[in-house]
Amino acid sequence: MKQPWLGIVSSLFVIAVSLGFIALFAFPMFANWVAFLTICLIPMEIVISVTWGCNHPGFAATRSQPMKGILLTVLALAVGAVVALVHFKTVGGGVNPPPPMLAMCIISSVIIAFWLAITWGGWPFNRLIKNPVMAGFVMLAACYVINYVLFRLLFGYGFMQGAPVYVPALDPHGLFNAWNVLVFYVTAVAVMFLSLNFDLWPFTKSAALMKQPVLGIVWTIVMLAVGGLIFWFGVYEMKMDVVSFMVRVPIPFLFGTIIVLNMMHGSLFGKLAQPLKGVCNAVASAVIGVILARIYEALAPLVSGKVNPGPPSYDFEIWLASALLAVTFPFLIFYAEFFKMWPLHRERQ
Repeated sequence: MKQPWLGIVSSLFVIAVSLGFIALFAFPMFANWVAFLTICLIPMEIVISVTWGCNHPGFAATRSQPMKGILLTVLALAVGAVVALVHFKTVGGGVNPPPPMLAMCIISSVIIAFWLAITWGGWPFNRLIKNPVMAGFVMLAACYVINYVLFRLLFGYGFMQGAPVYVPALDPHGLFNAWNVLVFYVTAVAVMFLSLNFDLWPFTKSAALMKQPVLGIVWTIVMLAVGGLIFWFGVYEMKMDVVSFMVRVPIPFLFGTIIVLNMMHGSLFGKLAQPLKGVCNAVASAVIGVILARIYEALAPLVSGKVNPGPPSYDFEIWLASALLAVTFPFLIFYAEFFKMWPLHRERQ
């Protein structure tokens, strides 16, 4: 099976498995514990697939499929379990079920992991540390340190006072409304994914710009500026509810980009030159992402029962975001990167 059919069939298979997995849990369990635990493994998944290119560590990378994929998955699960325990005891204060502070902190760690691994290309860790495995783990640790500092500085939960889920002792009393910060994060990383659709064009037109740390600095500025503009237009000009904006705009685009680039390997418009290729990839990512988000929305009552949209609890929005990015996204990466779509596609040894 060749692309793009390989990516299409693989995506449909993983989506079916993901929805079946979600259906195993009642909505409160899924939205709280299950989503929290699956998100905890994503930064390690990013290290393995992006920073190591699934070529490390040796005990897994040298194996043939499916053992290679199994071992890499076990590694991500093991590290994710440690991350979950540490965050539950510290950021979450051991509160059961995980409070919003813990949920948002762990979600934002994924954004920071993408930023370090892709925008900065693992710099300066891969420059200072010659052992790629050690460099990856140090970058992962730095991800959680940076994320925690920003969480304490930026995230405020005063708007939740009086709600049953509000835990005063866990509120970092940051500078901004926590929902606004989280949605801005997600929008900024969606801009990073937009750049990937363009193969980093127009950055690639300058050899000096493509070197770290220059690329990381410039790309970060673009992410913040363009992401901020999109966030401002959607939330303040179009008057969209900030959480509704998140699940209607950046999240479907992120999800669609994973399908177009990771699952289909950019094969839809691979023969086109940039920037036309990027425009077509971006449009396809947006269309595919929106369609799949609508399909998930239609299936939500069958999978998890009735989930109500809107404030104050945002049950539907949390369900949709978790179903797309906390479950289906890591499952897609497991299959596309760790298992290389085995057995539909067999790697040459």
